[in-house]
Amino acid sequence: MKIKDRLSLYFTLISTFILLLVLCSVYFMFAKFMEADFFARLTDRTMVTAKLYLEADEISADSLDKVRNQYLEKLNGEVIRIYNSKNSAAFIGDDQQYWTNETIDKVRKLKKLNFRDGNRQVVGIFYKDNQGDFVILASALDKSTHYRLEKLQKIMVLIFIIIFIGLLLSGRWIAKRILKPLDLFIAEVKQIKSSNLHFRVQEGTNKDEISLLAQNFNNLMEHLEQAFVLQKTFIANASHELRTPVTRMTIAAEISLSQEREKADYKKALLSVLEDAEKMEHTITGLMSLAQADLEFASAPLGPVRIDELIWALQKEWKEKEYCDLFVNTGNLPADEHELCIQANPILLQIALNNILSNAFKFSNQQMVSCTLDIKPSEISIAIQDQGIGIDENERSEIFKPFYSTAPSHHQTGNGMGLYMAHKIITLFKGNITVASQKGLGTTFKVVFPKL
Repeated sequence: MKIKDRLSLYFTLISTFILLLVLCSVYFMFAKFMEADFFARLTDRTMVTAKLYLEADEISADSLDKVRNQYLEKLNGEVIRIYNSKNSAAFIGDDQQYWTNETIDKVRKLKKLNFRDGNRQVVGIFYKDNQGDFVILASALDKSTHYRLEKLQKIMVLIFIIIFIGLLLSGRWIAKRILKPLDLFIAEVKQIKSSNLHFRVQEGTNKDEISLLAQNFNNLMEHLEQAFVLQKTFIANASHELRTPVTRMTIAAEISLSQEREKADYKKALLSVLEDAEKMEHTITGLMSLAQADLEFASAPLGPVRIDELIWALQKEWKEKEYCDLFVNTGNLPADEHELCIQANPILLQIALNNILSNAFKFSNQQMVSCTLDIKPSEISIAIQDQGIGIDENERSEIFKPFYSTAPSHHQTGNGMGLYMAHKIITLFKGNITVASQKGLGTTFKVVFPKL
C-alpha cells in the first residue's frame, strides 16, 4: 500500500473513531437526560397524586378523579397506586395490587425509589399524612423518548456516513497534496542514468522532511558524480598521457636493437629512454595527485576558515623554506573576524593557493610576488600578481586543464596539475578564479569567494 493511501486510511480511521465516540457520547447523554426528565415527570405525578388524594380530605374520590383527568395530562400506559400501611391499594378506584409487597416495603424503607421495570419507568415515594403512612407508586412508558432516540439514531448514522465519506476523500486529497513533492522527487529520480549524473532533483522551498531528503540525495549524487568523474578522468588521462612515453621508449629500444651500434649510440638511446621514463614518472605522480585530490573532495569536511591567517601562514612558509618574498597587502581589515571567514576545508584551500603561488614564483624566476586581500560586503577577493613572463592569450583558456603546461617552451619543470587542482578546489568551495596577463609584464590570478 502506498504511503498516501496509508495516510488517508489512518487519518480516516482515527477521525471516524473520534467522531463515533462523540456521537455515542451525545446519544448516551441525551438518553440519560430524557430518562431523568421522565423520572422527574413521574415524580411530579406522584406528588400531585399525594396532594389531590391525601391532602384534599373534603373532596370526594369521584371529584378528585374528575379533576385529575381534566387538568393532568395522562402519560402513556400510566399506572398510579396509593398503598396504605397494610400495603393495600387505597383512594383510587382501581384497587388492584399492581406492585408486590417487597417493592412497596423497599419504597417505604428508602423513602424514594426510581427503577426500570422492563420498558416501563417506575417512581415510588413514601408520603406521611395525618391519615397515615402511604406509599405512592407511578409508572409509565416513555414512548416519546423512544421515538426521539430512534430519530436521533437515524440522523447520527446518516451524519456518520456522510462525514466518513468526507473524511476519506479529504484525507486522500490532503495526503496527495502533502506528498506531491515526494511524487515529483520520485519522478525526477527515475530520470537519473549513468549518462546524466549531473542531474539534481528539486529541493523545494519548504523546510520539511521531503526537502531534507532531496538535499541529502543531491549530496549523494554529488559524491557519486565525483566518483564517476574520478574514474573516467583517471582512465582517460592515464591512457592518453602514458601511451606517448611508452611508445617512444619502445621505438627507441627497437631502433637500438635493430642492428649493431656504437657504444655512444646505445648510451644516447638509453638516455632517451631514461628521459621518457622520468616524464612517465612525473605523469604518474600527477595522476596520483589528481586521484587523491578527487577522493579528498568527496570527503573533505567544511568549516569557517580565516583567509587572512591562511595567507600569513603561506607567506611565512615560502619565506622559510624557499626563500621567496611574498608581499601581502591587506588594506583596511574589518574589526569583525567573521567578515574574514569563508566556508572551506583549510588543507585543500591551502593547497589551491599554494599551487597558484608556486606557479607565480616559478615563472617569475623567484622574484617577489604580491598578494592583495580585498574584503567586500558580500565577497572576499585575493589577487596574486607576479613579475613573470606572462601567458599568451591563446593559452589562458587551457591553463586550468589537467596536464597542460607551458613548461617545455620555457625550460620549467612541472606536470601541469597545479593550476588544474587549484581551479577544482576553488570551484568546490563555490569560488571563482580568473586570470589576467600581458606578455612580458606578468600575470595576475584573481580568486573570489562568497562570505559565510
